[in-house]
Amino acid sequence: MSAVKRIQFEAEIQAPAAKVYDLMIGEASYQDWTSAFVEGSRFEGSWKQGERIRFLSPNGDGMVSEIAENQLHEFISIRHLGYIVNGEEDTQSEAVRIWAPAYENYTFEVTRKGTRLVVDQDVTEDFEDHMREAWPRALERLKIMCESK
Repeated sequence: MSAVKRIQFEAEIQAPAAKVYDLMIGEASYQDWTSAFVEGSRFEGSWKQGERIRFLSPNGDGMVSEIAENQLHEFISIRHLGYIVNGEEDTQSEAVRIWAPAYENYTFEVTRKGTRLVVDQDVTEDFEDHMREAWPRALERLKIMCESK
């Protein structure tokens, strides 16, 4: 059994929280910054609280989730519920029940110079190294996007 642990990442971004929030979840900008995880990543669904959302790789595999909380320009909590493999959602298998639900939270803190974005991510040991490597690259991409547009 793989235990879930929470890891955290931060970025100081010289842009208003509203801009960081909007670019983080905008369809085209999301595809840009999340390419640090998988080139061609995308989402289908809504960022509204209580709504389902699917995070997908180019081949259609990914995660099925729901937005647990969304406070405009302040906080987003994603509740990951299971995997999507070959177009099928898996929220009940033993492999999923070991870790689900897992949370991915974004906190947008207003600072003197802009926004401190704090990401809290629940991970299992088998994904931890990938996340620790990818998140700093993803946040750097988002930071550049927010500070240049």
